[in-house]
Amino acid sequence: MKFQYNKTALQELDKHLKMRVRALPTIKNKEAALRVEVKRAKDETAELENKLKQKIAEYEKFIRIWGEFDITLLAVKDLELSVKKVAGVKIPLLENIVFETKEFSLFNNPQWFFTGINILKELTTKAIEREVNYRKSELLYLARKKTTQKVNLYEKVQIPGYQDAIRKIKRFLEDEENLSKSSQKIVKNRQQEQEEYA
Repeated sequence: MKFQYNKTALQELDKHLKMRVRALPTIKNKEAALRVEVKRAKDETAELENKLKQKIAEYEKFIRIWGEFDITLLAVKDLELSVKKVAGVKIPLLENIVFETKEFSLFNNPQWFFTGINILKELTTKAIEREVNYRKSELLYLARKKTTQKVNLYEKVQIPGYQDAIRKIKRFLEDEENLSKSSQKIVKNRQQEQEEYA
């Protein structure tokens, strides 16, 4: 940290120190809130992952008949997302999934295709929910990491650095003042001595 040994620099450093000391509790609270949100988002993602695996496992017993299913019948046309702020971080929220179903002949295809389309919709919805939640937890984690770095920067580097710089400037100014007073005394004593001898 570069600074000059004068009162202006002392005031400037003091202003920066006070600003950081005032901001630190707020940043710590934000970090704590983000830590809770990251854990919640990770738990939600794990839960969604488990639900998806369970659903896939339920339908694996019908895997042989899925071979005759036409996967081009169903497509995701659009994802409707919104944004929500959590502890100052913008995260995505899944509002709706718009599916597009192609028409197919009921006479040329097995009758379970309707059920198959619903099963695919359910699995796709769960997979997309998991991905959106994963992205949410990733954004929250990065924000928490950045906030933790800022807390550490303030606590371990900047605040002690400003305090040390202020201490050095104060000592320097005190020493300078003491030297000035001492030299004034010496000059005064010499003048008195000269007046006595004169």
